[in-house]
Amino acid sequence: MSTKPTIYDSLRDRLVNGEFTQGQRLRANVLRLDYDISASNMREILFRLSTVGLVDFQEQRGFRLPRQSPEIQHDLTKFRILLESEGACLSIRSADIDWEARLTAAHHKLSHIESRVRGGGANQALITLWTEAERAFHQTLIDACGSETLKQTHDMIYQRFRQQLITTDRQFVFIPENIEQHQAILDAVLAGDEALTRTRIAEHLARNLIR
Repeated sequence: MSTKPTIYDSLRDRLVNGEFTQGQRLRANVLRLDYDISASNMREILFRLSTVGLVDFQEQRGFRLPRQSPEIQHDLTKFRILLESEGACLSIRSADIDWEARLTAAHHKLSHIESRVRGGGANQALITLWTEAERAFHQTLIDACGSETLKQTHDMIYQRFRQQLITTDRQFVFIPENIEQHQAILDAVLAGDEALTRTRIAEHLARNLIR
């Protein structure tokens, strides 16, 4: 089966990875040129992206990238903590060697890329690699939970969370802290400590909550 990204996937990733500015108008007749499709097909894709919260749509105003909002970021963070904590603990209970190996491999890749970002000079290509690697680690963290609904909901929340975050910190000042926290999550999971896993996930995401 082909794993070639669809136009929907490609545009979604661009929206999440900071290629557009918050509030920017997204014109179907312009974006269609990037993919050699009709404006009507591009509008259909933008409508689909609006149903998962990655695009804002208003009558007479068209499509726009959502603006960053501390309140929205706070709400999305609470949902991420809830979903990832529950998903990770369920995964721990049904853990096998294959899942542990995949999680360790995902962490190794993420740690390597975060070290590169930490070194400075993060261009768009490296940002895209980093967001893909971090998403893969957090998705693998809950992958053995046994609930497709939980995983699908988490993916939707994660994409919106990442889109909000990428507009507020283009210098990635949190990367050094991220490296330590991802390692702490991995260690807690591999130790089979559910309570510590919940704590480490909450600590990792807490900086995105309104104090």
